[in-house]
Amino acid sequence: MGVSRPAPTDCPPAFQAYVDRVPDGDVLQHLARQAEASAALLARVPAAREGFAYAAGKWSIRRVWQHVVDGERLFAYRALCIARGETRDLPPFDEDAYAAQDGSCGRRLGDVLEEYAAVRRATLLLFAGFDGAAWQRVGTANGKRTAVRSLPWIVAGHELHHLAVLRERYGVA
Repeated sequence: MGVSRPAPTDCPPAFQAYVDRVPDGDVLQHLARQAEASAALLARVPAAREGFAYAAGKWSIRRVWQHVVDGERLFAYRALCIARGETRDLPPFDEDAYAAQDGSCGRRLGDVLEEYAAVRRATLLLFAGFDGAAWQRVGTANGKRTAVRSLPWIVAGHELHHLAVLRERYGVA
């Protein structure tokens, strides 16, 4: 089943910029292609550059990608909860607090990329298992209306956002 582009009312306003980054078409196919392209791009980062940050207080390349992985897990969790009918407000995600505890400093980027591949595969399998009714469900996360159908678009756009940052500010190409 194709997952149509969500309406602006389907996701929190802060995430609309992510949705807008994703090209039209089948978002699940996009996620599968994106995984291959992102992994290939980041696999070319030399080990000596994995810990590079473009300014004091900014995240390293490795930490940025760990954040992408953590974000995808969180967005998939929200999709699972809402698709299964959760009615309680889902908790917020403090990216800085998570990053401070992510353990990425003691890991290789290759290990983070391996985790990314596993998470993306799990995300795609989760989304593939949703029926039409699940895709139409709406819940709340951090007090904001969130439709299941918006979450694959948010996952894809969040990654596109961070890939652009890695290219523009970190010189990853």
